[in-house]
Amino acid sequence: MDHYDSQQTNDYMQPEEDWDRDLLLDPAWEKQQRKTFTAWCNSHLRKAGTQIENIEEDFRDGLKLMLLLEVISGERLAKPERGKMRVHKISNVNKALDFIASKGVKLVSIGAEEIVDGNVKMTLGMIWTIILRFAIQDISVEGGWKDGLGFCALIHRHRPELIDYGKLRKDDPLTNLNTAFDVAEKYLDIPKMLDAEDIVGTARPDEKAIMTYVSSFYHAFSGAQKAETAANRICKVLAVNQENEQLMEDYEKLASDLLEWIRRTIPWLENRVPENTMHAMQQKLEDFRDYRRLHKPPKVQEKCQLEINFNTLQTKLRLSNRPAFMPSEGRMVSDINNAWGCLEQVEKGYEEWLLNEIRRLERLDHLAEKFRQKASIHEAWTDGKEAMLRQKDYETATLSEIKALLKKHEAFESDLAAHQDRVEQIAAIAQELNELDYYDSPSVNARCQKICDQWDNLGALTQKRREALERTEKLLETIDQLYLEYAKRAAPFNNWMEGAMEDLQDTFIVHTIEEIQGLTTAHEQFKATLPDADKERLAILGIHNEVSKIVQTYHVNMAGTNPYTTITPQEINGKWDHVRQLVPRRDQALTEEHARQQHNERLRKQFGAQANVIGPWIQTKMEEIGRISIEMHGTLEDQLSHLRQYEKSIVNYKPKIDQLEGDHQLIQEALIFDNKHTNYTMEHIRVGWEQLLTTIARTINEVENQILTRDAKGISQEQMNEFRASFNHFDRKKTGMMDTDDFRACLISMGYNMGEAEFARIMSIVDPNRLGVVTFQAFIDFMSRETADTDTADQVMASFKILAGDKNYITMDELRRELPPDQAEYCIARMAPYTGPDSVPGALDYMSFSTALYGESDL
Repeated sequence: MDHYDSQQTNDYMQPEEDWDRDLLLDPAWEKQQRKTFTAWCNSHLRKAGTQIENIEEDFRDGLKLMLLLEVISGERLAKPERGKMRVHKISNVNKALDFIASKGVKLVSIGAEEIVDGNVKMTLGMIWTIILRFAIQDISVEGGWKDGLGFCALIHRHRPELIDYGKLRKDDPLTNLNTAFDVAEKYLDIPKMLDAEDIVGTARPDEKAIMTYVSSFYHAFSGAQKAETAANRICKVLAVNQENEQLMEDYEKLASDLLEWIRRTIPWLENRVPENTMHAMQQKLEDFRDYRRLHKPPKVQEKCQLEINFNTLQTKLRLSNRPAFMPSEGRMVSDINNAWGCLEQVEKGYEEWLLNEIRRLERLDHLAEKFRQKASIHEAWTDGKEAMLRQKDYETATLSEIKALLKKHEAFESDLAAHQDRVEQIAAIAQELNELDYYDSPSVNARCQKICDQWDNLGALTQKRREALERTEKLLETIDQLYLEYAKRAAPFNNWMEGAMEDLQDTFIVHTIEEIQGLTTAHEQFKATLPDADKERLAILGIHNEVSKIVQTYHVNMAGTNPYTTITPQEINGKWDHVRQLVPRRDQALTEEHARQQHNERLRKQFGAQANVIGPWIQTKMEEIGRISIEMHGTLEDQLSHLRQYEKSIVNYKPKIDQLEGDHQLIQEALIFDNKHTNYTMEHIRVGWEQLLTTIARTINEVENQILTRDAKGISQEQMNEFRASFNHFDRKKTGMMDTDDFRACLISMGYNMGEAEFARIMSIVDPNRLGVVTFQAFIDFMSRETADTDTADQVMASFKILAGDKNYITMDELRRELPPDQAEYCIARMAPYTGPDSVPGALDYMSFSTALYGESDL
C-alpha cells in the first residue's frame, strides 16, 4: 500500500464529530465535492449498470445508496422498500446508515430525514464518510497535488511508461494536472473527478475532493498489484498443466506407435505358409534373426520407457493435485501388455516352425534326388526291353537257339524280378514325397506312373514271350548248361554290382557322430564282402572261358555270343572296376562327414558352456535387483546409486549376449537341431535378458519417483524407512506389491476403521488403474498426501477473479494483458463462453476452467 505523509492527516481522516445543519459549505468546496463525489460514486455504480446525475436528489429514495454500498463492500444489504412514500424512503436510507454504522463508523448528526429531504451538506458528509471507510481509510496525503506533481509522481511510480516525470514543470501546474488526469482516464480507467481549473483556480482546494480522487489512483494500482500476483499464480498452474498435457500427448503417441508396430508384426509371425525351396526358407530364418536382434530390442526399450513415462506422469499429477491420467480407449498400459503378450505368443513357435520346415525341405530334396537317381537307373535298364520282348526270333531259330532263347528269357525274368525291388522303392519314395507335400510332386508322380505302367507292360510282354517259348520248348532237346549257368550267375552278380554302385553313390543325411559311425561300420562290412565277390566274379568268368573252350572244341553255331544273356565278361569287369573305384570315394565322403559332425559337436559344447554361465548370471542379477528394491539399507539416493551400478554392469555384459547370438547362428547355419550339453535355448537367454533390462529400468524409475515424492512432500529418510518397513511387513508374498487383503490389514494396523465403501474409496486413490495391487509408490503417496502443499481450484479461481476486476467473467484482452502470450492463448483456447446474466460479448468462463484443471468438471 502506498502511504503519503502529511501534517494535515488528522484534519480530514476522522469523520466529522458534528455536522452543523445551518452552516453552509464554502461554495468552491461544495462544487468540487459535488463533482468529485459524483464521479466517485458513478465509478462504482457503473459496475451495477447505473449512475447518478444529482448527488443530493438521486440518493433520496435510498435505493441507489444501498446499491452503492453493496457494490463497494461486496456484501448484501437488507431487502429495500419499493414504495414511493416518504416512510419507504426513510426506511431505505436508515438501512444504508445502519450498514455504515455496522462497519464501525460513527455517524454524528446525520439522519435519514436530511438525506431524504435532499440536504446537500449532509448528503456530501455521508458520502465522505463512506469514502473514508471504504476507500481511503489507510491513505494520507502529502503536498504536490495543487501543482499536479503529486498526481504525476504517483502514476510514474507505478506505471513509469505512462508519464515522463523528468519533463514536468512545477511552474505549469495546469499542464501537469491535465496530463495526469488524461492519462488516468485513458490508461487507468479512472474517471475525471476534478478539473485542473478547480484546483489551480482555488486558493485552498477541498482536501476531501482531492483525497477521494487520490484514493481512486491508489485502488487502481492496488488492483494492478493483485492482478500481477494472481497472474503469477495462474502462470504457475498453467505451466504444470501444459507440461502434464505434453506428457500425456507423448504417451498417447508412443503407445499408438508401439501398438501399430505390434499390429503389423503379428500377421508376419502368424504367416506359416512354407516356401518351396531351402534358400527361401533360410531367408525367412535370417529375417527372423534380424527381427529378434535388430527390430524387437528397440521396441522392448520403448515398452519399458512407456511404462516409466506413465508412472512418472501419474506421480506428477498426484503431486500437483490433478486427477489420474486415463489413456484413451485401447492405449492403457494393460492394453500394451496384452498386445505384447499376443506378440510373444505368436513369436514363440515361429522359429521352431522355420527349423522344422528347413528340416522337411532338406529331407524332401534328399528324397527327390534319390528318386531321380533310382528312376534314371531303372529307365536306363528298361530301355529297349519292350522291343526285345516283342521279337519273334524264335520262329526261325535252331533248336539250340530256341533253347538259348528260353534260357535267356528265364534269365530276363530273373533280372526282372530282381528289379521289382527298385520299382517298389521308386513308388515308395514318390509316395513319401506326396505325403511330405513336395512342391514338384506332379512331375514326380507323372514319372513314377510312367515307370509303373511300363513295368506292367513289361510283365505282360514277358508272360506272352514265355508262353511262346514254352510252346516251342517241346521241340528243343539240347541246352547249353554252361551258358545257362553263366547267365544265371552273371545276372544276379551284375545286379549286385549295380546295387553296390548305387549304394556307394547314395547320398546321406546325418546329424550326430553316432549316425556317421553307423554308416562307416556298414561300409566297412561291405568292404569285407569284396574278396568273396571277387571269387564269384572269377567263377563267372571261368564259366565263360569254359564255354569258349567248348565252342572252340566242338565248333558249335553259337560261337562268340551267349544266347542267354547280354551281360558280357567285359561288362562285368568294367562294373567291377567301377565298384573298386567307388569304394575309396565313399571312404573319403564318410571321413569328411565324420569331421563335420565333430565340428558340430564342438559348436554344441561351445554354446552350452556359455549358456550355462549366462543363464544363471541373469537369474542371479534378477534376484539381487529384487532384494535391493525391498531392502532399507542407506538412503534412496544410495539405493539409486547401487541400482545404477547394477545397470552399468548389466549393460557391460551385452557383448557376451551378442557372442552367444553369434554361436547360436553358427549352430543354426550348421543345421544342428538339438544340444545335450545345456538346458538353455537362445530363446530362454533372450527372454531373460530382456526381462533383466526391463526390471532394472523399472526399479530405477520407482526409486526416482520415491525421491520425487519424498522431496515434494517433505518426507524424511526416517519416515521413508518406516514406510518401507511397514510395506515390507505386509507384503506377505514378497513380490514388491501388496494385494487387496494385505493393504486392508496394513490400514487396520494403523488404526483405520472403515467399511467397504471407505476402503473402496481409498483403493480408487492408491490403485486408479484397478490392477488389484498397491505399489510402494502408491503407498507412500497415500501415507503423505494430507501434508502436500498444492494449489486448489478455489485458489486459481480467486486469482482469475482478481485479473477480471471482480467480475464473474474475464475477456480475451484481459488475459492477454495479464498473462504471458503462450499461457494467455492456452486459456483462451480452452475457456468456455460465459453465459451469466451479466455477460458481455466475448466474455469467458474462468470458473469452469479452474475446476476443470483439477478434474472437478470437464472442459
